[in-house]
Amino acid sequence: QVQLVESGGGLVEPGGSLRLSCVASGRSLTDYAVGWFRQVLGKEREFVAAIIRRSGGSTLYADSVKGRFTISRDNAKNTVYLQMNNLQPEDTAVYYCAADTVFHKIVEDTAAVQTWGQGTQVAVSS
Repeated sequence: QVQLVESGGGLVEPGGSLRLSCVASGRSLTDYAVGWFRQVLGKEREFVAAIIRRSGGSTLYADSVKGRFTISRDNAKNTVYLQMNNLQPEDTAVYYCAADTVFHKIVEDTAAVQTWGQGTQVAVSS
């Protein structure tokens, strides 16, 4: 079973950038689709972005982050990244990565996704 660890969160001013990393261990991440999600305390978890397995040639983004966030993968490093530019206060949340061999689960049936990281906090404030 693959295990996931997120890193790269922190405090940034509005308009700033962060790059989150989701590093896998236990198994190769190559065969897994990976998604990024975020959650604010007291609110439902929100989909942010997803990337298909293997080549990662297809990605999907929430409308709220399109044009600002970029998801990518480096299979040699067993890592998926989320580059976040032009961050705004509404992007403040705990960000989680999740992996599944079925892309559909990542984007439409997250309750069925079994592999999640522990989360990394992103705070955007002046």
